[in-house]
Amino acid sequence: MAKMEVKTSLLDDMIGVGDMVLLEPLNEDSFIDNLKKRFDHNEVYTYIGSVVISINPYRSLPIYTPEKVEEYRNRNFYELSPHIFALSDEAYRSLRDQDKDQCILITGESGAGKTEASKLVMSYVAAVCGKGAEVNQVKEQLLQSNPVLEAFGNAKTVRNDNSSRFGKYMDIEFDFKGDPLGGVISNYLLEKSRVVKQPRGERNFHIFYQILSGASEEFLCKLKLERDFSRYNYLGLDSARVNGVDDASNFRTVRNAMQIVGFMDHETQSVFEVVAAVLKLGNIEFKPESRANGLDESKIKDKNELKEICELTGIDQSVLERAFSFRTVEAKQEKVSTTLNVAQAYYARDALAKNLYSRLFSWLVTRINESIKAQTKVRKKVMGVLDIYGFEIFENADNSFEQFIINYCNEKLQQIFIELTLKEEQEEYIREGIEWTHIEYFNNAIICDLIENNQTGILAMLDEECLRPGTVTDDTFLEKLNQVCATHQHFESRMSKCSRFLNDTSLPHSCFRIQHYAGKVMYQVEGFVDKNNDLLYRDLSQAMWKANHSLIKALFPEGNPAKINLKRPPTAGSQFKASVATLMKNLQTKNPNYIRCIKPNDKKAAHIFNEALVCHQIRYLGLLENVRVRRAGYAFRQPYEPCLERYKMLCKQTWPHWRGPARAGVEVLFNELGIPEEEFSFGRSKIFIRNPRTLFKLEDLRKQRLEDLATLIGKIYRGWKCRTRFLLMKKCQIVIASWYRRYSQQKKYQKIKSSAITVQSYIRGWKARKLLRELKHLKRCNEAATVIAAYWHGTQARRELRRLKDEARNKHAIAVIWAFWLGYKARRELKRLKEEARRKHAVAVIWAFWLGLKVRREYRKFFRANAGRKIYEFTLQRLMQKYFLEMKNKMPSLSPIDKNWPARPYLFLDSTHKELKRIFHLWRCKKYRDQFTDQQKLIYEEKLEASELFKDKKALYPASVGQPFQGAYLEISENPKYKKLKDAVDEKIIIAEVVNKINRANGKAASRIFLLTKNNVLLADQKSGTIKSEVPLGDVTKVSMSSQNDGFFAVHLKEGSEAASKGDFLLSSDHLIEMATKLYRTTLSQTKQKLNIEISDEFLVQFKQDKVCVKFIQGSQKNGNIPTCKRKNNRLLEVAVP
Repeated sequence: MAKMEVKTSLLDDMIGVGDMVLLEPLNEDSFIDNLKKRFDHNEVYTYIGSVVISINPYRSLPIYTPEKVEEYRNRNFYELSPHIFALSDEAYRSLRDQDKDQCILITGESGAGKTEASKLVMSYVAAVCGKGAEVNQVKEQLLQSNPVLEAFGNAKTVRNDNSSRFGKYMDIEFDFKGDPLGGVISNYLLEKSRVVKQPRGERNFHIFYQILSGASEEFLCKLKLERDFSRYNYLGLDSARVNGVDDASNFRTVRNAMQIVGFMDHETQSVFEVVAAVLKLGNIEFKPESRANGLDESKIKDKNELKEICELTGIDQSVLERAFSFRTVEAKQEKVSTTLNVAQAYYARDALAKNLYSRLFSWLVTRINESIKAQTKVRKKVMGVLDIYGFEIFENADNSFEQFIINYCNEKLQQIFIELTLKEEQEEYIREGIEWTHIEYFNNAIICDLIENNQTGILAMLDEECLRPGTVTDDTFLEKLNQVCATHQHFESRMSKCSRFLNDTSLPHSCFRIQHYAGKVMYQVEGFVDKNNDLLYRDLSQAMWKANHSLIKALFPEGNPAKINLKRPPTAGSQFKASVATLMKNLQTKNPNYIRCIKPNDKKAAHIFNEALVCHQIRYLGLLENVRVRRAGYAFRQPYEPCLERYKMLCKQTWPHWRGPARAGVEVLFNELGIPEEEFSFGRSKIFIRNPRTLFKLEDLRKQRLEDLATLIGKIYRGWKCRTRFLLMKKCQIVIASWYRRYSQQKKYQKIKSSAITVQSYIRGWKARKLLRELKHLKRCNEAATVIAAYWHGTQARRELRRLKDEARNKHAIAVIWAFWLGYKARRELKRLKEEARRKHAVAVIWAFWLGLKVRREYRKFFRANAGRKIYEFTLQRLMQKYFLEMKNKMPSLSPIDKNWPARPYLFLDSTHKELKRIFHLWRCKKYRDQFTDQQKLIYEEKLEASELFKDKKALYPASVGQPFQGAYLEISENPKYKKLKDAVDEKIIIAEVVNKINRANGKAASRIFLLTKNNVLLADQKSGTIKSEVPLGDVTKVSMSSQNDGFFAVHLKEGSEAASKGDFLLSSDHLIEMATKLYRTTLSQTKQKLNIEISDEFLVQFKQDKVCVKFIQGSQKNGNIPTCKRKNNRLLEVAVP
């Protein structure tokens, strides 16, 4: 379409027929030709009224861009070319503006593009609804649930590389503004038989290959798996690798999606452990053994696989081994244990694998629903999206129980489709005041009754046969069908009483045939009874329940010996019948919207349109029947305003503008055109056209009229263009002339102005030079007088200077002579004194030597015996005396934190020096402690306790060391605001502080007063002072906090206590260290038990019935260095610490 072209109807530039209701002639060939023509031009969407037909192009088309979303946003359904976005927008606007609950039913066979269609619907709704942090989180969780369910519920088949092997119905819930609040997913009939066996050319479920391809070696080692696909019997090798599919990348996508949806790390680990256990179950093999009594039993060949499975699941190996070898049957008070032969053991193994995987898938759906469910309890609007199997017909009688159930579901969908389509048509006719005529159509209620009748239906017969005592086989079931359903016109069997099929060689004896609305389908009866029974031996259920693996134990509640129920579990058929009934009831309460998906070829290749295959799908989708129902009345209807706007140029009275009501204009238009009255009817707001030929006639007339108008417009435009050119040339001539005249006058004026300026400049120069000469003469005279005066003053100054210099020179000579004389006298006196002192010193030295000689002579006899010891003791005494005297002068301060100490002077005093240092430190510590009051001693004891609890554990601790513990931060006794709170508390308050209580729903904080007394912990409202919670100290079991620099902490309460009914407290305080220390000391004092202080960056908090994980992460903050708390999902609160 051209860039400036505006499209206002799907009839503009239409390739083929955009709405099959307008197709002429209507038959199967023209229907297919129209689809092929549009498919060849990349038009993959076609309408049948409000139903969208979608053909899988098997390639990417540029029709799903954000620009396309905006193009179809808030546009009329028939305004633009057929598109899935048009249906999605119509459904969303009806839900938002008209308050009508919607459902979108997507059907078609495998490979037709149902899953992609559901994704496109959800992505469109997510793009056009509101914005915001919480809304975006809900939309992201809804969208990310798809990769998880696809990994566990989709598989590669011969028809589709990403085939959904389960039916999915999702209810998306919206608020009154149209913003998504959450959703609920229902799943139907997972093809669990694929877990143990896949047809040739097909794969098992995607998740098995994704784990082996994308998990790290360390993760595989934890799951006890190897990367080689050939190691596992449950994985088909011929199609293990799929072209264009990156299993490793998809595994990372699935893990990321599980995290976004809200799976905890331990839940994700448990899920993958169960998947690994299922994979390894297929490697368990059995060998036959004969017992002494002649009975056959089975034994496990290699127990290594069994051992690894038991390690993964936490099951006792002997318990699981016995469950594979024996079966216990209970009847009232009796128990009978029988051995299993090899065939029965393999059946038990496969049944366990199928049940384990099927229950895991159901648990995944339930867990996703917990995360994406709406948190508010306001009234919600609902949009349902149904993505379920299409009608299945396999060749060579390969249709079994699964195809029978699927086709039954499609029969019910076809029934509700016809009913709701007719109902919608009838309501519109009544609304517009047009007479309703009965429409003949094929009612498939008789086929549904053949299958679901409670007495004579096929499902009822199958359940009755399964519950019947005695020998029950597929043949006995077929025999019963032949007896009960023989006369039914839509049931065929060679063994029935009806003789018309006795010689029908196309119908084997072991098969029966049902004539569905889409055609005849032949079902192979083999396997019906076993698949409907879907039995799992009670021994295996009990073995699974005994597992130490929490998830596996939850998957098998019937294994609990305390809850043994001897009642037979419901069959697969009855369960599916009840699910379909619930689904039909749900769909009937909503406004339906239909998307019919068609696969163009079996090669999964682009640009190939297989007419036979498409014809087959058109038949079993009942599309021609749908067109006939829509065309039974009026084929086309349109509001008066757009109809008049489109065709008003066909009548002179309505062109170009009609001034009256739109309906009157349409009446005038149709009367002028001479259209027969039986071809149209006037409703209250719409014109109804009976035959498409009438509409195409209007389009042809409009096309011819547009060509005539285009010719007229071209003629008028050419005349306007010539006149405009002439007027432009005339205007240009006038402008050029005026500009030339202005230029000539400007040039003359500039010449005169230049001459005048030159004369003026010469005159001003002469005057300036004359004045300059006068000023220079005057300046010269003044400078001469100044120079003469300066010379005179200089002469006078030099004379005075010479006089002063002569006088100073005479005075200096006298001073120098006197100084020399005084120096000479002083040197003579100094020489004399030195000579006298030298003589006195010599006398003193001689006298000292003499006295020493006398002493030595007197005491010589004593020194010979004790001289060494005496000298040593004397020397030691003098050294000790000198040491202590020096220590007296070098003592450090009396502060206990002063680590200075004098250096050791002598090596032999090393131990003495250290002991003195210790004694001195103890003495000054005692002196320092003696100064403390009792209150100060208590504070230091609390500080010491805090050091033992938090030093090197909590990053917030160093900042609290220098802060005194005050306790009463709120003056409750003095503040009249808290008089009510003071009267309510009759104990001594140890600590009173304002804290923030964290709300589990949104992570926001509310201010509370935290009070700690000798016996209780109280939380009160900050504004009113009303006590909100009161907890005895005996009910406080633990306090949890992170190791980071934040003030968040959780107070855990004893389970079962009255205080724990509302759950634990998650609080935030600026004095966390002080509060935790005082709570620890008070609890120890009252209960004589130490309070557990847990420091971890991830801990669980009990909120009523749910446990929520509080996780601390490092991150930059928009509001500075304040930690922030944010709810990620129902089970995770995330605290971002700067």
